[in-house]
Amino acid sequence: MTINTIAVADALTDVTNRLAAAGCENARLDARLLLAHTAGLTLADQTRAPEQPLTAEARQKLQTAAAERARRVPLAQIVGEKEFWSLPIAVSPDVLIPRPESEILVENILRRLGSRRQDELRVLDFGTGSGCLLLALLSELPAAKGVGVDLSQSALAVARTNAARLQLDNRAAFAVGDWHLAEPGRFDVIVANPPYVRSGDIAGLEPELRHEPPQALDGGTDGLDAYRRLLPRLAKRLGEGGVAGVEIGADQATPAARLATDVGLPTPELCHDLAGLPRCLIWVRQTGPQHEKTLGNGGPNE
Repeated sequence: MTINTIAVADALTDVTNRLAAAGCENARLDARLLLAHTAGLTLADQTRAPEQPLTAEARQKLQTAAAERARRVPLAQIVGEKEFWSLPIAVSPDVLIPRPESEILVENILRRLGSRRQDELRVLDFGTGSGCLLLALLSELPAAKGVGVDLSQSALAVARTNAARLQLDNRAAFAVGDWHLAEPGRFDVIVANPPYVRSGDIAGLEPELRHEPPQALDGGTDGLDAYRRLLPRLAKRLGEGGVAGVEIGADQATPAARLATDVGLPTPELCHDLAGLPRCLIWVRQTGPQHEKTLGNGGPNE
């Protein structure tokens, strides 16, 4: 082994120590994933051949990636993607990184669709970001078509890339909008992951979140600003028999549900994550005359 090379095991130890000193919670795993990304060595490769030397080029790439992670740049941004609903979702600093907790929303929407999952449904994703919610749903709804709306053109570029990578671009469209969509009509499925962190709590969040778009996190003084704008539009867009779901903060179930009923949505069902924390609100709009009475003012095309 030359002076310009280092063994896999030694490189992992070096990067692990560096990341641990920077406060990264899963330093060893992050080091292994960075090595896989920069040197093309799977986790199995790293275990099977710990004495294998890294070339100078691979070592330099690893050190560059480790320096980014030590600055608390999220791992997903460094490697360029994050798995969501078993789909590889491309990410950038322009979009919120998909979280496993958001899969609870997808799971609960699909459960309530039941036998309708084979129907030609219309899906709407408010604040689509990377497109992960919309694309996860379309991957499970083979006859559905959907629209993702976002205020950020840069975010929509990422979402379009993901739709094309997953070969869902023939069923997914994207449009610029601030919690609204110019296209008329109602939808069978509506989802959203609005910003819900209180403005005063932003500074205390983990350092990685400083590298994600603030507009996807900051929910205003009480964390509910986005819901006040979103829920009236959701109420007008959700069709008869439609299913809708939004993610919420851990202590926002009651006030968010109150905002929803104030604009004509039925009483929501609260869903929890595996830790027992409130995670999302789900609505199922029943069919019949009463449905039309609860739409509120403004019509379906707002």
